[in-house]
Amino acid sequence: MATLLLIDSSVSPEGVSASRSVTAAFRKTWEEQHPEGTVIHRDLAADPLPHLDGVAASAAFSDPATHTPEQQAAFAVRVKLAEELEQADAVVIAAPMYNFTIPSTLKAWLDQVIIMGRTAGEAPSAKGTPVTVVASRGGSYAPGTPREGMEYVQNYMEAVLGGGMGMDVEFIVPELTMAPVNPAMADLVPLYETSRDKAHEEAAAKAKALVARLAA
Repeated sequence: MATLLLIDSSVSPEGVSASRSVTAAFRKTWEEQHPEGTVIHRDLAADPLPHLDGVAASAAFSDPATHTPEQQAAFAVRVKLAEELEQADAVVIAAPMYNFTIPSTLKAWLDQVIIMGRTAGEAPSAKGTPVTVVASRGGSYAPGTPREGMEYVQNYMEAVLGGGMGMDVEFIVPELTMAPVNPAMADLVPLYETSRDKAHEEAAAKAKALVARLAA
């Protein structure tokens, strides 16, 4: 049985959040195609992780036998997150753009789960695991747009997940998500709707393809 790790990070609830609607579409297809599988769901907005501090960081670079009680507790959180990642056959991560980058809650998850010598380094433990990043944004930062140079979500996630952790990264990019609620973007609503529909189709297609790939 295959396991899907689903990470949501939007502060908005399902039904409002663009990224949550896409990860939900991904999960729905995954479960339809693979009803006997497992889904590990972390909602980082509802249940945020502590930001990495000196205690948790130092624990990763010291002998567990020497850990203080505080280091033991802090490192146990990191180990659990690493185990969830290592257990996953596929990962889907919601990474909405907030102030040109990812939510701080998602950054906290990354800082905690990236452990040198385990999930990162010469032989990352999740190397090759397919990960789909749902990089939603209120405007457009696509090549050729005025804000192309401010696209820090896809570039960062590709670098950290692919370059740092050796994972197989793909993106779904729902854009112009502010068009329905921003009067100044009213003429962009048709483009938003096209992007939204395409994102849902891609989510279903990627989930279906992954299930088939893992079953082969």
